[in-house]
Amino acid sequence: MRVLIVTAGSWGDVAPYTGLGVRLRAAGHDVAVATHARFEEAVTAHGLGFRALPVDPRQELASAQGQRLARAVAPPVEMARIARMARAFMPRLSAGVADAVRQGADVVLSSTVTDPVCVTLGEALRLPSLGVYLQPIRPTAAFPPLMTGARSFGAYGNRLAGYALWAGSDRIFAPAVTALRRELGLPRRPFGGVLGMERERDVLHGFSPRVVPRPADWPVGHRVCGYWWPAVPPGWEPERRLLDFLDAGPPPVFAGFGSCVTPDAQRLSALLADALRRAKVRGIIQAGWGGLHAESDDLITVREVPHAWLFPRTAAVVHHAGAGTTAAGLRAGVPSVPVPVQLDQHFWAARLHALGVAPRPLRFQHLTAERLTAAVARAVRDPALRTRAREIAAVLAGEDGPRDVLATLDRLG
Repeated sequence: MRVLIVTAGSWGDVAPYTGLGVRLRAAGHDVAVATHARFEEAVTAHGLGFRALPVDPRQELASAQGQRLARAVAPPVEMARIARMARAFMPRLSAGVADAVRQGADVVLSSTVTDPVCVTLGEALRLPSLGVYLQPIRPTAAFPPLMTGARSFGAYGNRLAGYALWAGSDRIFAPAVTALRRELGLPRRPFGGVLGMERERDVLHGFSPRVVPRPADWPVGHRVCGYWWPAVPPGWEPERRLLDFLDAGPPPVFAGFGSCVTPDAQRLSALLADALRRAKVRGIIQAGWGGLHAESDDLITVREVPHAWLFPRTAAVVHHAGAGTTAAGLRAGVPSVPVPVQLDQHFWAARLHALGVAPRPLRFQHLTAERLTAAVARAVRDPALRTRAREIAAVLAGEDGPRDVLATLDRLG
């Protein structure tokens, strides 16, 4: 079967689909990934086909609008800025997704951001499409919507807030999707929710039910499969410098903010270095998209290193609580220090704390060296956090996230 996986966003929104794609390819499917051009080499290295989508996510995050988003201190402000930024590039992204799908496929698997367009194309082209999500966006009584922060509003309030957020997100997707439906000769359709999603449609979620149990009030077709682990680049080997550093002393603490383009990389780098020094731990800082950098006898900076290889060699991981980095820390069985910046990161940070593998999250906009020092010291020295992290890692090791996706494709075939 010709399978097209469509996703947009940062590398964390792409990497899990490389692992899923490799697994589908091993089962005999012809797999291509449609995503941003900057990720082409990272996708094709695994033997997967590639179809380019417009918009450079790093440029968007580094723009004036993106920098304002990183400085948002309240969820309503953050959501308003996200809406303005997304509305600006959504027409280009929608056109690119339509071009990618028209190149041919037997089934389309689409991520959260691209699903409104893929649902529309599936309807017009009579093409099966499945949602393959990395975040639980469906409204539920079980927890608050991802974009509102971590505080629960109670069962009724959580559900109400979820549907309100869905309705509000129509402002992002509706103009581009309405134009596409008109182009394809489809009748105008009110959304009434972010995807206009049919309750019977299959939506598979690439995270563990141990981390986010499936809400009882979700439609039957919405399933939680387990993680789709990113594929390690073929032939990848760590730099000698990194190996020497790891061998030179006790396990270090990792610190990185992934795709977050921070307004002041020099200040954040200095803060991280200061906190690690005060906590009396060795450290590895990952440059990431923000260009972080700090060096000393007990601290080095690295570029791209697979988390699956590096994290098990650390004492703890300080990170922005993106979905992928959160999962990698859990898989490694090491405590986390979550410092959420924006979007769904507050949700994942709260989950880490609730699971007992992390201190209370430190909001990025209020981060200080003193607060980070205390959190790192606890993450490294509290045996309860490490014991709990190892217990969850053992559970994740027994899960097979892609299996449900393969079974669903077999039913379609």
